[in-house]
Amino acid sequence: MDERNLTECQQRIGYDFSNLDLLRQSLTHASASATRVASNERLEFLGDAILGMVICEEIYRREPELLEGQMTKIKSSVVSRQTCAEVADECGLAELLYLGKGVTSAAELPGSVVSAAFEAVIGAIYLDGGIEAAAKFIREKMDAAIEAAAACEHQRNYKSLLQQYAQHRWSVMPQYDLLDEKGPEHAKCFEIAVRLNGRQFPSAWGSSKKEAEQGAALAALYRLNVLDEAEDASEESPAEPD
Repeated sequence: MDERNLTECQQRIGYDFSNLDLLRQSLTHASASATRVASNERLEFLGDAILGMVICEEIYRREPELLEGQMTKIKSSVVSRQTCAEVADECGLAELLYLGKGVTSAAELPGSVVSAAFEAVIGAIYLDGGIEAAAKFIREKMDAAIEAAAACEHQRNYKSLLQQYAQHRWSVMPQYDLLDEKGPEHAKCFEIAVRLNGRQFPSAWGSSKKEAEQGAALAALYRLNVLDEAEDASEESPAEPD
């Protein structure tokens, strides 16, 4: 591989390697490697795990009010093949990859190949400089993706949507009433309903009060025709526990 490629890559990703062989391997597609073990596939495996861990920590730190399911949605969006490929393109990795004969040009590479190279570079940085170096790289390159995914998820915060609607329409705040709770102390379920402008809306059950409140807010948004129930069917709240 041309040494100038390695120098250019380090400039683009903002990290200088002590062991350039790691960077070289991270940019080597299986089609250009004598064996698959010598390609970037093993580094991709490692980088994928590190990427997921760092992104989970970032979401946990940035979004203290979000539930597990909401954080999972953000993580899935950020670490997706499409997002990783987009970030890799921003770094210009595609044109620096070492490809074998017969492989399409860099401009036409599948997103999966570019995404894999991005994860391989993460794995290489981790082995070269440790977790802090890898985490710094991930935070810098994925910050915009995290912010965008979190913004989308906040738009699905039904309590917030209902509060905005109620204040705009009637200048009042929704009230959440605990109607019932079932189950042992370590695994309780809660039933909560919203009262708004003199009206009580259908209740919802949840494994936590926050989850039940979100479900109750969603039920109210349906009844007020703020949200279309048919379009949001996948977000229905849990049924009453047995």
